[in-house]
Amino acid sequence: MDLYLEKLKKSKFRSNFHLKDIDRKYINDKGMETIKKHAYDFVIKRLAPTSPPNDGKQTPMRGHPVFIAQHATATCCRGCLNKWWNIPIGIQLSEKEIEFVVSLIMSWIDSEI
Repeated sequence: MDLYLEKLKKSKFRSNFHLKDIDRKYINDKGMETIKKHAYDFVIKRLAPTSPPNDGKQTPMRGHPVFIAQHATATCCRGCLNKWWNIPIGIQLSEKEIEFVVSLIMSWIDSEI
């Protein structure tokens, strides 16, 4: 995942996202396993479907550490998944793709804490 995170650091937009103290506290209170479960839940419900509702606007810019991580890792919508990670638009995400997205999100969160 380090190579992917390095690629993201070269983007002026993506590299501006960082966890705030409140996000770190939330992670510490809930634990990384719970955060990972949240990441899976968000990805499966908001990104994995063939045509996600509100695609391009389904991931808030704040409110949960996973949301921040999704914007930082270009895993916030199907357009970004396609542009950055060559994951096609218009098809259901595979288990392998879901694993990749969640691993990237969790690696970014881990690098922030």
